[in-house]
Amino acid sequence: MEARTYIAEHRDEFLSALKEWLAIPSVSADPDREGDVRRSAEWLARHLSETGFPTVETWETAGKPAVFAEWPARDPKAPVVLVYGHHDVQPVEPRDAWNTDPFVPEEQGQRLVGRGSSDDKGQVLFHTLGLRAGLASAGDTAPPVTVKLIVEGEEESGSPNFAALLEQNRQRLGCDVVVVSDTTMWSADTPSMCVGMRGMTDCRIDVYGPETDLHSGSFGGAVPNPASAMADLLSGMHDSDGRVAVPGFYDDVVEIDPAERDMIARLPFDESRWLRTASSAAPAGEAGYSTLERLWVRPTAEINGMWGGHTGAGRKTIVPSSAHANVSFRLVPNQEPARVQDRVREYIRANLPAGLRSDVEFNGPGVRPCASDTSSAAVRAARSAMSRAFGTEVLYTREGGSGPEADIADILGAPLVFVAVGLDEDGIHAPNEKVEIPLLLRGAESAAYLYWELAAALPE
Repeated sequence: MEARTYIAEHRDEFLSALKEWLAIPSVSADPDREGDVRRSAEWLARHLSETGFPTVETWETAGKPAVFAEWPARDPKAPVVLVYGHHDVQPVEPRDAWNTDPFVPEEQGQRLVGRGSSDDKGQVLFHTLGLRAGLASAGDTAPPVTVKLIVEGEEESGSPNFAALLEQNRQRLGCDVVVVSDTTMWSADTPSMCVGMRGMTDCRIDVYGPETDLHSGSFGGAVPNPASAMADLLSGMHDSDGRVAVPGFYDDVVEIDPAERDMIARLPFDESRWLRTASSAAPAGEAGYSTLERLWVRPTAEINGMWGGHTGAGRKTIVPSSAHANVSFRLVPNQEPARVQDRVREYIRANLPAGLRSDVEFNGPGVRPCASDTSSAAVRAARSAMSRAFGTEVLYTREGGSGPEADIADILGAPLVFVAVGLDEDGIHAPNEKVEIPLLLRGAESAAYLYWELAAALPE
């Protein structure tokens, strides 16, 4: 039986199962939903067993549980493919902005509406349908590669315990390639593969001067002003070409491959329309790069907020005692958050006027960037599988957001391949999240071809 035929015949069964899973409100950030996150893991474990995985386990962490499954290839020397996803979901607030109950999934024509439908339950589950379709098409009972799944329960809370889980189970999770199904395509009409995600680190900067606010007539112009110093520090973070001016910031940046740059340029990007969604009159950023390149392959420094001194109504003519700012940095391969943090601290220290003191506090270790090698056999195989499913060329994109993928690649020592069918307009993290059902089925078909493509492309 052809994989596409199998998927079509099992469409309703697949959607019924997905709706059951979506009805479990597995919001990892809500302490009151801890039991629901566990129910979600238990549901997935049962479903994977029913799919045919001979090994299915719920793995405990210091926080929410993850699910592990394994389906060995008939040949013990066959390559091993690990699929990563997550079963927790975002909070639904503001609740009154939803047109339906977020945990009563509803088909509306060719879309399925409900929290987690796109991010990430729908994209995890299409692998089970795809694997069964591939086996039916091949007339076999075992996949051509050993298939493993690791589906965590805390991605929407920053994956605080996931790296430790990977370390503890490094041998069980050993693989030749990691397939990530937690990203988006360019559009339904222009299928694409994500080949990189930016990392991030962010901090709060505090500048302190006098012990108390001072009268500007008695002291202004004769003592250092923390607010003025902060304004200079922040404005000095960029040069006239829009480049980040923190010394050493670009030392580790890997320039984009010309072939990938050409592929990005081929995407049907309407900059005017994009600017309207941003309520912006004109683009900005680092000179010499397109808007998409600035979003995907170039690092940034963004001032998220700043405050200090008198900000209320009326006059209060003072030299403020302190000034504050929140700043975030998006990172690209091979930038390490820890090194960027050190360089930012040194920049503040070197440029702070005498008589003032500063404190720079970063919010944790940051998230590392990741990227796929577009010339690798694994990426070529995945692109071929998606092209077969969609019946057209698959282009490359990147994403500006961040996730735990770099930790997965480094701890397990395996390359990343992104196979996903979500869309930016799915409303992930927003009210009325949805997924396009035809794209989910194309995702399943991509998975039906993927494992066989990888078996042919990867060495034993």
